Amino acid sequence: MAYVLVTDGIKEDGLQPLLNESTIQCDIGSLNEFSDRLNQYEALLVRSATKVTAEVLNQMPNLKIVARAGVGVDNIDLDAATKRGVIVVNAPDGNTISTTEHTFAMIASLVRNIPQGTSSLKSGKWMRKDYVGTELYGKTLGIVGMGRIGTELSRRARAFGMNVAVFDPFLTNDRAQKLDVESVEFDHLLDVADIITVHTPLTDKTRGLLNEETIARTKKGVFLINCARGGIIDEKALIPYLDSGHIGGVALDVFESEPPEHNHPLLGYDQVIVTPHLGASTKEAQLNVAAQVADEVLYFLQDKPIRNAINLPGFSKEEYEKIKPYYELTRKMGSILSQCMKSAVNLVEVSYAGKLTELDTAILTRNLMASFLKSRLDTTVNEVNAPSIARERGITYGEKHSSETHGYSNLISVTVQGDKETFSLQGTYIKEYGDRITQLNGFDIDFHPQGHLLYIQHNDRPGVIGNVGKVLGEHEINIATMQVGRKTAGGEAIMMLSFDSELPKNIEETLESVQDIVKVEQIGGV
Repeated sequence: MAYVLVTDGIKEDGLQPLLNESTIQCDIGSLNEFSDRLNQYEALLVRSATKVTAEVLNQMPNLKIVARAGVGVDNIDLDAATKRGVIVVNAPDGNTISTTEHTFAMIASLVRNIPQGTSSLKSGKWMRKDYVGTELYGKTLGIVGMGRIGTELSRRARAFGMNVAVFDPFLTNDRAQKLDVESVEFDHLLDVADIITVHTPLTDKTRGLLNEETIARTKKGVFLINCARGGIIDEKALIPYLDSGHIGGVALDVFESEPPEHNHPLLGYDQVIVTPHLGASTKEAQLNVAAQVADEVLYFLQDKPIRNAINLPGFSKEEYEKIKPYYELTRKMGSILSQCMKSAVNLVEVSYAGKLTELDTAILTRNLMASFLKSRLDTTVNEVNAPSIARERGITYGEKHSSETHGYSNLISVTVQGDKETFSLQGTYIKEYGDRITQLNGFDIDFHPQGHLLYIQHNDRPGVIGNVGKVLGEHEINIATMQVGRKTAGGEAIMMLSFDSELPKNIEETLESVQDIVKVEQIGGV
């Protein structure tokens, strides 16, 4: 008999796969209610209320899997779970349709003044002339982020006769054609879109993506929608453009701080419609996420493959210790590649040489792909679902083993190819020195990929390095380390700098204005 604990009021209708299984004892309640039996449970199903901390995991020594009935896993200590060999799964697409439909409902309601008309009529007014709307047919919908929700939204927009312009660095030309959308740069989307909706993760780079400067570039009368994450649209920046009439309307399901204060300035505008984070709040979505994680737990307990694992699959302690250094290295390499090459990617080729070929390199490749994809997608990506997500994005990837170690005991080489450019990276792990990047886009270099990095492409001219140091010094930025590489004297060259703290957001633009600097990329989260 396998023992399963379900907390947080997960719908029992969705738990039927577990409740109907005679070999499973499924208890429903809280951790406190079953505190005297925590040591017997092999599976734990939660939503957001239960905090699965290291302390909780210590109280559940037989726990093998934690299932989150939803997308986010912020309430689960992933590091502690991984170290204990506990699998963490979620339901990444259970609310896709729910959020898509809510977004489209917000768009239609906003352009046709439905909430305003309802409110005025219920107050005894008949104001037809005040609430003349706008048709969706023939208008351009600008979608920022083409993940699952963005994709489903584009299909519905096309069915309404809309044109769809998409900004997503990972959207390939082939996939854009299949979806019948136009892939554009962000500035072009701002120029052409009548309605802009955002569907990206909230990161340092997407926070305030629509701000005072970028909103100024939009069409007069533009409609802005955020049913993704609070903070992607700068709420304060909306106010002057609402006052001037430049913005035709705003629809928000999410806020920077939730719930918003009762006197939040945006709540006072008639042309702003709001809902209390209802994107995933449908009976069907709640049932779907419960059913998905129940199926995942059942499959796991029956030794069947699972789809939506968040963390490293279960290894023995010995296996985990062997693979851990290279697992960390491939994670870092994927992140660096993703941040250095921001255009669409069609192909990722990974090559392993040396002692690495004795390990399960398929897991390393999947981990690299997950790291490469996750910073651009509004969904959880891991080494289990990375292959299917890559296929959805039109990205082909493969791996091979090679005898070319270039003098190292082990070597990982990765090349990414896209519609516009190609980028390559080589790395190794040396016990005495840790992770090392040994080649970057054809340039020989040697640096430890850690912390806050700055990648600079430049022409090999006297004074360039000094000018970079001068600019950073003027901004009171202290350089921790600097590595340089070049192919020929006087030709193309690169610098990789590391810093003790995060850099100002505008430092790239400042450095790119320096003579002979070609490109500057800030690399974070390594």
